Amino acid sequence: MDFELETDPALAAAVLEVEQHHAAAGWDQPAKLYALVDTAELVEREPALARMLGLDTPRERGSITPIEQEELAADQELEAFLPTISWPDDVVGCAAVVERLVLPPAADGQIPDDPTAAAEFASEHPDRQEVRIVAGVTRHGASYCALRLRAHDDDLSVMGGADLVPSLLALLRATLEDEETP
Repeated sequence: MDFELETDPALAAAVLEVEQHHAAAGWDQPAKLYALVDTAELVEREPALARMLGLDTPRERGSITPIEQEELAADQELEAFLPTISWPDDVVGCAAVVERLVLPPAADGQIPDDPTAAAEFASEHPDRQEVRIVAGVTRHGASYCALRLRAHDDDLSVMGGADLVPSLLALLRATLEDEETP
C-alpha cells in the first residue's frame, strides 16, 4: 500500500530557515549543502556552541538545526557532487540550495540535447524564470521543498511542499542511505 508521509514540521521549519538565510544574501549565489542535525543532540554534544547559537532553550526540543557545509568547487555542479557523498549517522537529514532557470512546458520539445546548447537556449528564452530551490530530506523519509521565483521575490510568495523537486530529493535521499557491505 502506498501512502504519503505528512509534512515533518521540524524539517519544513529547517528548510524555510535555510531559504530565509539565502533570501537575505540575495540572488546569484552558489549552490550550498547543509547537514541537518537533531537540535537536542547538538545541545548535548556541543553545549557551548548551542548557547552561542541560542539553541539551548526548551522550545528548541524536537527541532532540526541546519549546518552549512563547505562550498563546492566553482566548477562543480551540485547534482554531480551529491552521488559522491554520504553522511555520518548523527546527521538526521540534509538540505541543498540551488538556483536554476525554469522554462514553460511549451519549451520542452525545443530544448537541444547538447548540455551547453541547452543552457544557452534556457538563458536566452523569453519566458524563462529564475528560481531558488531549497530541498531537504530526513533519514525517516520526510521531504520538504521551498521555491522562490526571482520575479516574485518576497516572503509571501515562497511556495512549499513535500515533493516539488523529485529528482533533487532523490539525490539527497541517496546521500543518507547506508552503504551496503559485500
